[in-house]
Amino acid sequence: MDLWFKAIHVIAIVAWMAGLLYLPRLMVYHSVEKVGSPTSDVFKVMERRLLKAIMRPAAVVALFTGLGLIHYSGFSHRDVWLLVKLAAVVVLFGTHGMLEGFVAKFARDERPKSQRYFRVLNEVPTAALIVIVIMVIIKPFS
Repeated sequence: MDLWFKAIHVIAIVAWMAGLLYLPRLMVYHSVEKVGSPTSDVFKVMERRLLKAIMRPAAVVALFTGLGLIHYSGFSHRDVWLLVKLAAVVVLFGTHGMLEGFVAKFARDERPKSQRYFRVLNEVPTAALIVIVIMVIIKPFS
């Protein structure tokens, strides 16, 4: 069962990361579109669908399979690499939450932040992913 949890976890993470990397990029372009323009309306649909159909379900599956892996693998609070990984996962969930809020604001025709802000925000999931992969593969604090 451990391998099935791992496989499902990795699949969910890949789908979730795709959304975490793509949604801020959509917002980069949406933030400069004129309110009420046809292109702005297309961005609203794309953002909503990406969030609801891919990101939310993938995040939930990643969370529960990750918790299952922790539980069934018997990790200890002394596994510093895991604690660092979990801190990076918290960053990903925080970013996801922010993106949820921005999608809602764009849907109301608000322009919550600048194009530059979304360009910088687009790098946060990448940085967290790098930390997570290093912690899981290298386990530098073991």
